Amino acid sequence: MTASLVIPLLFAFPLGSPAQANSPGAPGCGPADVKLDVKSDHDRHAAPSIEPGKSLIVFLQDDAEFESRPRPTTRFGIDGTWVGATQANSYFYFSVDAGEHHVCANWQSWVVPGPKRSTGAMHFTAEAGKTYYVRGRDIALYDHPGGSLIGTPEIKLNLVDSDEGLVLISSFAFSSSHAKK
Repeated sequence: MTASLVIPLLFAFPLGSPAQANSPGAPGCGPADVKLDVKSDHDRHAAPSIEPGKSLIVFLQDDAEFESRPRPTTRFGIDGTWVGATQANSYFYFSVDAGEHHVCANWQSWVVPGPKRSTGAMHFTAEAGKTYYVRGRDIALYDHPGGSLIGTPEIKLNLVDSDEGLVLISSFAFSSSHAKK
């Protein structure tokens, strides 16, 4: 099943703007003070067709290694702009022009105090007509239930194979988000 969807650019802050100076520290991140509300739909699993001359990026929040509750809300940015957010094994997609892109994932919220690496970043070059799956792996492991954290909780970003991306989409919820007022 193929769906056609136009996703508007929600926030526009050019790189080097005052808003970018207050970002969580990676080139792809948007302003730190922008917070997103997230809603998930467990029944929707179709990805849209790719617009001519564009690439599609599917952002996946994978909490398979996140043993703490509640799970974090993760916002994703491209080239200095937040483009959406996820929560607890979910995904969304965003259309971009071909070319090099800087991507960021940042935990907008997580209730456990202490040190953490709450921002992940990467860059890649998108080709027109292709779909890319960017997985944000949330990691917070404990030595036993109710025990101590093992290491520092973190988010790691990586591109995943399209077959793996489709498997994850089939079991994840679709997320939609908008800026909090």
